[in-house]
Amino acid sequence: MRTGPLPNAVRRVTAAAVVSAVWLTGCASPVTRPSQPPSPAPVSAPAGPLVGVYEPGVPGSWSGLSEFAAVTGVTPHIALYFSGWAERFRLAFAQLAWSHGAYTFVKMQPDNVTLASIAAGVSDRYLRSYALAVKSFPHPVLVSFGHEMNGDWYPWGAGHAQPSEFVAAWRHVVQVFRDEGATNAIWVWTVNSTNVARGSLRRWWPGAAWVNWVGVDGYYYRPADTFGSVFGQTIAQIRTFSSAPVLIAETAVGGNPARASQIGGLFAGAGAGHIVGVIWFDRGQHAGLYHQDWRLEGDAAAVSAFTVAARQYLATADGR
Repeated sequence: MRTGPLPNAVRRVTAAAVVSAVWLTGCASPVTRPSQPPSPAPVSAPAGPLVGVYEPGVPGSWSGLSEFAAVTGVTPHIALYFSGWAERFRLAFAQLAWSHGAYTFVKMQPDNVTLASIAAGVSDRYLRSYALAVKSFPHPVLVSFGHEMNGDWYPWGAGHAQPSEFVAAWRHVVQVFRDEGATNAIWVWTVNSTNVARGSLRRWWPGAAWVNWVGVDGYYYRPADTFGSVFGQTIAQIRTFSSAPVLIAETAVGGNPARASQIGGLFAGAGAGHIVGVIWFDRGQHAGLYHQDWRLEGDAAAVSAFTVAARQYLATADGR
């Protein structure tokens, strides 16, 4: 599990959870090997807007999410957790999340393994087991693989692996899931918002046939940060090669005098940009600019701003 955001780069919908009637844009027909039958039709993807949260202790406990809902008055409808390589899919957590009206979003982290070996099939036994577990859950599961690969802080990212290696590994993972019939997996290709200057994001793009949603991780570190400065350039670049729904897959606003206003701007920007969901990283960190205390709990002004802004964002569901 990740320890938090790194350099900026460094860093309603009820239990029945609304789903769209149509598979969202960006989900072209799966690419299959010539000897294989076509993949089964995918389940419907979730419809936005959705508000989610990451809380320490998941997937072992729901208590943090319950506290978040009690404090903010906003029930999370995406529950994020991080899964190290060789960790099993937490089916019980997905079931618990669904009982609370939330989709599970798992970020699979290919640590202690190389992208080349994944693409070569070395991890297929593990991936098949994971895919079958996801398949056994009869609801959509958001899945990301190797998030923030355009940053250099993960071993699967820039400076450690080539974009071509990432693309090959991503496609292989998705194909294994499709081969096992895990078509309830909603594939979220997730980049870091602040490293677009390091090179074209398109180099890391697996292609529309392999991606359902695009995720962007981005944090407000300074009082001057805005939705445009944190997310604008990244989303604009993504739109040059993908029309897939965009999810803000991790975000938070640091503790500063402008925090309440920035929270309002975050959700206003998400609404105006037709962002499918916003996931708040609700973790306390105390290690400088890039590891701030991101929690809303204990900050009355931030909680109030979040409650009002999130509810307004959720109210933009009409026309989505």
